[in-house]
Amino acid sequence: MSICKIFNTSNNPLPAYESALAAGLDLRANLAESIVLNPGERKLVPTGLFIELPEDCEAQIRPRSGLAFKHGITVLNSPGTIDPDYRGEVKVLLINLSDEPFEIQHGERIAQMVISRFQQVTLQSVASMDELSSTERGAGGFGHSGRK
Repeated sequence: MSICKIFNTSNNPLPAYESALAAGLDLRANLAESIVLNPGERKLVPTGLFIELPEDCEAQIRPRSGLAFKHGITVLNSPGTIDPDYRGEVKVLLINLSDEPFEIQHGERIAQMVISRFQQVTLQSVASMDELSSTERGAGGFGHSGRK
């Protein structure tokens, strides 16, 4: 298991896995006073957390399914990526996609953070599409496999 150093400037508990097999750590809002997200509005919500990820890992910030389903609150740039060399505060870009205002309280779980390994690659430029291998799928993109 890898180690991720974390500095917590809030009075909230450290992010935690809420079940034995959970993939995401819940992130909490670090607020001096509650904030309201009006319909269509987006805000950057601080967590009070600063992290040092292993060099081969990223942190992905994802929506919490309950907030998305029940209130239309989601992470705008989902998944947001935190690179291993970032040392600023972890903040969550939330948007209200519902038609009602939503109040965020201090300590409320607002998103989840999934730590994932990644690999950097070296890009090799080729002169034409003919130099790319062919596949059965080919250029089939959005919806190419149908609905059933």
